[in-house]
Amino acid sequence: MTPEFFHQMSLFPRGSSAERAVVPAQRTPEGPAPLPPRNRVVEEAPRVLTSTREELWTRAESLAWRLSANLGMPVRLAVTDNRSTMVSFRRGSQVLQLRLHHMFLDAPESVVRAVADYAGRGHRAAGNLLDEYIRGQQPLIRQLRRESDAELNPLGRCFDLRALYNGVNEAYFQNGIQARIGWGRMPPRRRRKSIRLGVYDHQTREIRIHPALDKPEVPAFFVEFIVFHEMLHQLFPSSGRTGRRVHHPRAFRERERTYPHYGAALRWERENLGTLLRG
Repeated sequence: MTPEFFHQMSLFPRGSSAERAVVPAQRTPEGPAPLPPRNRVVEEAPRVLTSTREELWTRAESLAWRLSANLGMPVRLAVTDNRSTMVSFRRGSQVLQLRLHHMFLDAPESVVRAVADYAGRGHRAAGNLLDEYIRGQQPLIRQLRRESDAELNPLGRCFDLRALYNGVNEAYFQNGIQARIGWGRMPPRRRRKSIRLGVYDHQTREIRIHPALDKPEVPAFFVEFIVFHEMLHQLFPSSGRTGRRVHHPRAFRERERTYPHYGAALRWERENLGTLLRG
């Protein structure tokens, strides 16, 4: 019987997270079946990685096989260059979708087993070993923005984010937040099911706001609310272990509701989500 494979083979593409996915379907008694031809449409890996592209392919395939063999089920593996979330996953009835930082490509067998236990079997105690391994691999985590990352420009066509930030910082944080702010890059025009209106980077202390909000029909109080929301992340960092993070802990949500136009902002977002998704 010929095994089936599902491939999403983009190695570290442009964007906030780099990934490459491999799904081995099964193993024969003699070992892994030969892989079908690779999809060669790949992009350059970040400078933080010194291995060649082919070496990265091989190591990622090996890791996917090891995890699949341990769990006895297909594994869709995405290898990332993230700065915060090192492990994330989604368990399905027939396949495990797993995202791992590239530090795990050369992980010892004990760590691979811990990944399988933690993500595939739901054994939370295995997270202790993963946390220890991640702490020991800190030099491999990209600490700074890449040169290719867009520079922050706070001045838009309709809104000056620096002015909004300064006003929010004085009114609600006693000027206690220290961050840079600017508009993000406009993504490719395509149909979306979700949109991330803002993002805060803890390591660089940068806030990026989605350019879909830089329009005259978007009320200023809503843009200000998104800025307020992202500034809160500096006060209330994500909580949780081993990549299974709570990005908005209870204290965050309680403080967020103190924004004077909180209800109006949520209502406007709900009523205009379709327009925002169209960009």
